[in-house]
Amino acid sequence: MLDIKSNKLVIAAAGSGKTTFLVNEALRQREGKVLITTFTQGNEAEIRKKFVELNGCVPSHVTIQTWFSTLLQHGIRPYQGGLYDETIRGMLLVNEPSALRYIIKKTGFKVYYGEADYFSKHYFTDDSKVYSDKISKLVVRCNERSNGAVIERLNKIFTHIFIDEIQDLAGYDLEILKLLLKSKSNILFVGDPRQVTYLTHIERKYDRYKEGRIKEFIQTECRRVSCEIDEDTLNVSHRNNAMICDYSSKLYSQYKPCQSNQHEVTGHDGIYLVRKQDVDLYLQRYNPVQLRDSIRETINKNYKSINFGESKGLTFDRVLIYPTQPFIRWINNNNFELPPTSCSKLYVALTRAKYSVGIIYDYDEATNLEGLQKFFV
Repeated sequence: MLDIKSNKLVIAAAGSGKTTFLVNEALRQREGKVLITTFTQGNEAEIRKKFVELNGCVPSHVTIQTWFSTLLQHGIRPYQGGLYDETIRGMLLVNEPSALRYIIKKTGFKVYYGEADYFSKHYFTDDSKVYSDKISKLVVRCNERSNGAVIERLNKIFTHIFIDEIQDLAGYDLEILKLLLKSKSNILFVGDPRQVTYLTHIERKYDRYKEGRIKEFIQTECRRVSCEIDEDTLNVSHRNNAMICDYSSKLYSQYKPCQSNQHEVTGHDGIYLVRKQDVDLYLQRYNPVQLRDSIRETINKNYKSINFGESKGLTFDRVLIYPTQPFIRWINNNNFELPPTSCSKLYVALTRAKYSVGIIYDYDEATNLEGLQKFFV
């Protein structure tokens, strides 16, 4: 059980049982109330499912919400009157910077409504929905205007606040995390910084930490607050075999190599290079799920396929990866510095499989790459 007023960041490897860990931690709390918040609705559903699996139901002392729902309910609606006169009618999910004012035609330069001069247009649509990329910033402003009432409210309701998929938070989300670490509630952050396939928003604030650098953020920006960083508890994969763990760990040398607790031997185990001419035979023989960067990639439509980002959190017996050019460069030379997004996508793709990973790659007799086997017809 977490001690009274404890802060902890748990860095989880792929397939380590992160959801099970969170649920068990919540069930161990005998006093007070627990909030579990996560970025996507899919993750929220998975947590609820795991409670039912382990406990038969979600207990009355546990609240499960998405991050955006938590911020709306506890950070904005009770305190919006201090900043905004209209009734807020929910949130508009955006995938690019919001509050566009105009575009300079000659250059294509975009000009946005600023907070100081155009408060309502900076944060809200014309029908009073708050932009999703501004919601955490608005919570911080509400907390400032109310002299800390937002964080105080959360402390009074929840003795324990668990934040799942912590690597997906960015910008002003991180300012909220800092405030929570300083608060009275016990705080538990859990996530895998190697799996940043989504971000809550793009924001200049704390820009240097946006690529999953949550450990660095806590060590640098929150150094005056006690927060344990646990890189061992969830460093064992129950999904990937040792060969997959070892190879995927090369992508992130700054973290401890993942250990495997999946020891089943099938006769086709590990990571294989598959020539383009052999792809159809490989699919026929092993029936892997095809993983690709986007729907633009040509695949064999007779077999299941999914994009890298959408595969996050899923488990398959076997996968076949359609590599991007950056992937190929890294496969040829593991010292090549992959762009952060490519690095995360490759890590996610490699770690979906329990037994085997195929990578489409036209090898020849001279090809000899450490950790990789060749698929021969």
